[in-house]
Amino acid sequence: MKKYVCEPCGYIYDPVEGDPDGGIAPGTSFEDIPEDWVCPICGVGKEDFVLLEE
Repeated sequence: MKKYVCEPCGYIYDPVEGDPDGGIAPGTSFEDIPEDWVCPICGVGKEDFVLLEE
């Protein structure tokens, strides 16, 4: 699964971990996160995340 990084703050969304505090279960791909989800660190929306090139 692909990881995505928040451009403003650098938070990395890892689908293996999900965002349990934000209601996103482990194993949830970034594409399957609801559109109203926000970065748990800085609060920006999904539109400010970009694919993390590893």
